[in-house]
Amino acid sequence: MSAVFGRRAKRCAVLALALFLAPFLALSGAVIGLRPANAETLRITVDQASMLKLPPQVATIVVGNPLVADASLQKGGVLILTGKGYGTTNLMALDRAGKVVLEKTLQVLGPTGRDFVVVYRGVERETYSCAPDCERRLTLGDSPVYFSNVLAQSGARNAAAK
Repeated sequence: MSAVFGRRAKRCAVLALALFLAPFLALSGAVIGLRPANAETLRITVDQASMLKLPPQVATIVVGNPLVADASLQKGGVLILTGKGYGTTNLMALDRAGKVVLEKTLQVLGPTGRDFVVVYRGVERETYSCAPDCERRLTLGDSPVYFSNVLAQSGARNAAAK
């Protein structure tokens, strides 16, 4: 019976030590550059652009998955983020030495607001922009036939405009 209590006491001691050291280990990781101290989640909308002011020492921008979001660096340390597809990816800003200066999680969400209508015909989905009149809208997740028809019309119109 004392063997059971002995093992339990050792487990409790190890757990207490881990809980005591956890804040110090997390802080040391941020200090030596294992993870930036200012990581947070930015929520952006698909097909929308957002601005982010960067620290002055930023030289390189990296987006983990360019199918989810795109980033364009502008003069004055302004970064333009555009949601390309639904999901989550990361954004890293590096200085000239390759040190991570800024890291953010980018979460790209679907369209918000009350200016669109989603119509379901069984499992087929169609999206319309209704501001003020309802017109077809290209939205990720729409049925393939509907999406490709709207995309073809939009492409043909853009080609004719050139």
